[in-house]
Amino acid sequence: MSGRNMTEITYAERLTRTLSRLGYTHCFLVPGGGIMHLVDAARKNMTVVPFVHEVSAGIAAEYFTETSSTNGGDKAYALVTTGPGATNALTAIAGAYLESRELLVVAGQVKSADLAGGGIRQRGIQEVDGRGMAEPVSKETIQVVEPIVDQQLAGAVRSGAMPRQGPVFVEVCLDAQGTPVDETGIDVSADDNALEPLVLAARDAFPDVHRRLLAARRPVVLIGGGVAPGAFRGMRDRWARVGLPVMTTWNGFDRVPDDFPYFAGRPNTWGQRSANILLAQADLVLVLGSRLGLQQTGFNWQEWTNGEVIQVDVDGSELTKGHPGTSRGLQADANTILALLFEQEYAPDKQWLNHIDRVRELVPIIDPANTHGQDFLSPYALVDQLADWMSPGDVLIPASSGSGQFVPMETFRLKEGQRVITNKGLASMGYGLAGAIGAALATPDARVVLVEGDGSFSQNLQELGTVAVQQLDLKIFLLANDGYASIRTTQRNYFGGAYVGCDQASGLGLPDWKALVRAFGLPVVDVGSDGLAAPQVAELLEAPGPAVFVVSVDPEQTYFPKVTSRVREDGGMESNPIHRMSPELSEEIAAEVFQRWS
Repeated sequence: MSGRNMTEITYAERLTRTLSRLGYTHCFLVPGGGIMHLVDAARKNMTVVPFVHEVSAGIAAEYFTETSSTNGGDKAYALVTTGPGATNALTAIAGAYLESRELLVVAGQVKSADLAGGGIRQRGIQEVDGRGMAEPVSKETIQVVEPIVDQQLAGAVRSGAMPRQGPVFVEVCLDAQGTPVDETGIDVSADDNALEPLVLAARDAFPDVHRRLLAARRPVVLIGGGVAPGAFRGMRDRWARVGLPVMTTWNGFDRVPDDFPYFAGRPNTWGQRSANILLAQADLVLVLGSRLGLQQTGFNWQEWTNGEVIQVDVDGSELTKGHPGTSRGLQADANTILALLFEQEYAPDKQWLNHIDRVRELVPIIDPANTHGQDFLSPYALVDQLADWMSPGDVLIPASSGSGQFVPMETFRLKEGQRVITNKGLASMGYGLAGAIGAALATPDARVVLVEGDGSFSQNLQELGTVAVQQLDLKIFLLANDGYASIRTTQRNYFGGAYVGCDQASGLGLPDWKALVRAFGLPVVDVGSDGLAAPQVAELLEAPGPAVFVVSVDPEQTYFPKVTSRVREDGGMESNPIHRMSPELSEEIAAEVFQRWS
């Protein structure tokens, strides 16, 4: 007999039950001795999914929660052990921080008596200051040396969902995990509403926003990730009466489908050229829920647009950072502004609306300047075919860097109800597979499609084992172009083709992809120049469960349009504005799309 009272449980069990009350249904973990009590508690209270590597568990948890957010649904957290478990998870924490997304990471720590202090680097085995390392890229961090009250834990966890969203790191000492505590009366109640002041600020500011929109001749509304998923669903007729051209950032990609009334594209440094041109010509840009980072505006942000910019964001620091120039920065709730917009009607200059249609007609999304060998499939053609094949309700996961990211983000034609999720702020290779696993676990009744480059895929390929064990309905399109295409392009353009570590010829070791996939027991097929129409490919696409499609991409495939940068004599870089992308348009088309507005 242990002598423990019948009403007692371990603190690890109480912590896990508290997380369950807060909406966490899934625990993604890599087991370790430093979290043995937390692992045992998780298996009793929620769905546990083991991963091979901690960074994958963290990335998958971020994508799971983001995918579920469409319906205000379930959440997943990452559970990692002390020492290397915590350090391995740091990349995932940093990625969620830069994307302003929820991510809860619970980590183990050595016994409280073994904690280092007084300048000692390490006392306990595998001890490292996880909290100290996570703090700069977290909304809140806690080190639990002894059991804490439920509301303290709940308050910390909830902070990750409050404006501005971000990761929360909770580190729990091993002896605290196993401490007996009362199992009754778990309390996660909260009185504060952090969003309310931002909602009131939006309502107070809207009359001025409304007045400026009425006065504008060439307005554009730019929707970012701060606008809730599903905000535009079922609102086609209402927006047709609003009558404002609407664009989306990459984080706002899946808020507005391509066939939505007045949709005018996705501007970005690697975005649609037509949208960049139109944004530069707008006389008013209303930005809802975007931080307007340099990837969105370009390094030459001074020429991002010539019009008035009203930026609505929950983080005041993003409004005062100095780029791009804004006429008015509103620290307010973007969703409230949007809801008020839905109640209005505007009448932009008819010439402006006609010009938008004409520019989008003259400047194709897939640039005809791109070339590739005849035995290869263009990644642009692949994404175009995927857009036709995928159904409403499917989830697309582009990679987080390179052509596996920017080709889908530029080319994919979104249907109503689809989700598209990437992580572009950190732009780390290796994100795609783990993110797709998280999305697939969040949507067991949906089909998830991953587009990932072979170089990026190599950095997290071990999670093919997780895909196989979970038997996810995940279709993986692996762009096999012999390594790091974007690095190869940079070394060709700026260093005369002095290649280093970008392909197998320059020292990068890559596997036989079909042999590797088969080693995990997964079906795999080559995708050649016939694309998705090839019989073997089409058959595997429609089969249930996971599958890998190895797409042969020309290593010399070109990726246009793009923003050109130059190395100055002083060693610095100078970039074109994003509406002046390469290659240059013909004189005839340029004269029409770049017309001057009075």
